[in-house]
Amino acid sequence: MFKVVEVRMREAGRMHYFNCNQETYPVGECVIVEVDRGEDYGLVMSEPEMILDTEVERPLRNIIRRLTPEDETRIAENSREAKAAMETCTGKIVERKLPMKLIEVEYSFDRSKVIFYFTADGRIDFRELVKDLAARFKARIEMRQIGVRDEARMLGGIGCCGRQLCCATFLKDFDAVNIRMAKEQHLPLNPSKISGLCGRLLCCLRYEFEVYRDLQRNMPKEGTMVATAFGEGRVKDINILKQRVAVELENGNVVQVDAKDVTRPKNKS
Repeated sequence: MFKVVEVRMREAGRMHYFNCNQETYPVGECVIVEVDRGEDYGLVMSEPEMILDTEVERPLRNIIRRLTPEDETRIAENSREAKAAMETCTGKIVERKLPMKLIEVEYSFDRSKVIFYFTADGRIDFRELVKDLAARFKARIEMRQIGVRDEARMLGGIGCCGRQLCCATFLKDFDAVNIRMAKEQHLPLNPSKISGLCGRLLCCLRYEFEVYRDLQRNMPKEGTMVATAFGEGRVKDINILKQRVAVELENGNVVQVDAKDVTRPKNKS
């Protein structure tokens, strides 16, 4: 058994489980954790829980300590250095006329590595750029190409709902989202209405998709003939959440009835 908590790496990074050992770390506490080739910092996002050895996310790394004032000073210094590195790299990209857009720069906690995040339409030959940067910063340089969703995660922002972007707050991974999810939720198929700041379909389309699909199983489809207490007619519209349907009767009137109160008339489709 392991006692673990979920930690979001840096300000808007991915979330991973870390071993607490015998310590207790409350939600919202900043901690130093083990990572590949060194240490990094993150924010505790969950209450401690016990998991079996078979459920361990490999490799399960440890929380080293709580953030100290010295650690906070180092993080602030790294942040200032990262801004300077971004200006330097942007200048080098322009100088070498590389078709790429620099999004973010991060120093590793121990400053042994500098990570440059960028977007581009295709593969970029940045070998000469890496040489320039390595000579300037005297550290290991990592160029990491990301997608538009990762760009939104890093830059953050406010979604159409008025809240901070899900990808920048709690989402661990980007699940597949397709247009069928919008159709089954009867949302307007207007790209400006169902797309996020990244230009892709809203991640939240997936949140309630299963619920909508389950609720819709007990409802007649649009265009089908049904029998109601007011007579027979054709379904013009359905309200999945209210479980009501709009039925156009044979006399032309439209009535609103509960889905449970309509039946399929015999010998009609």
